[in-house]
Amino acid sequence: MKESEFNYKGHRNSYTELNEVYFWTITINKWQHLLMPDENKIIAINSLQWLVQQQLIKIYGYVLMPNHIHLMWEQMCMKGKEFPKNSFEKFTAKTLVNKMKQ
Repeated sequence: MKESEFNYKGHRNSYTELNEVYFWTITINKWQHLLMPDENKIIAINSLQWLVQQQLIKIYGYVLMPNHIHLMWEQMCMKGKEFPKNSFEKFTAKTLVNKMKQ
């Protein structure tokens, strides 16, 4: 696939495949506004940047809202036994929880 092309199939469920472009939304439990402070947004952005640098994902666009994130992205390969979306969710959640405990 050329860099300028992507194959969007418009699936609307939680199942994802590698090398397919998805519009994906992740919501914060109980719609809490955990991404309101800029430093919390940076945690999510840094996590996405790391996945891009590791060539695990390609991002075509994203929107960070106070209580959810929209991504137009493609998961390129697994991180061990884990899909990149699971790595993103786990790392970002753990980092935010640790920050809130301080």
